[in-house]
Amino acid sequence: MLNTDYKFGEVHNLAVQIETGSDKVHFKQIFSNENGGVVLVAFKAGQKLDTHIAPAEVMVQVLEGEIEFTIQDKANILKAGEFLLMGADVPHSVFAKADSKMMLVKVKP
Repeated sequence: MLNTDYKFGEVHNLAVQIETGSDKVHFKQIFSNENGGVVLVAFKAGQKLDTHIAPAEVMVQVLEGEIEFTIQDKANILKAGEFLLMGADVPHSVFAKADSKMMLVKVKP
């Protein structure tokens, strides 16, 4: 079952769908189903997501700003327009080096 507030066939600007907030990292689901989904994440500079594990394969694409995406203690710097792929069940963390927005695509293995 698909879960979304958007209609198929409509065109949207992805980056304006979410705003950063000084209180916490913000998340906005674009869509999800039993196989995964797409989530937007917005950070103010200095905000972070501590080390955690996702039970899905992921693609992270930076829409705006710059993040440090650490996978198993290897730091990767991603800037707007860049992406990386990561397997399921891999420890990782995220640190915003600037106000940033990223798209997270999750696919269950």
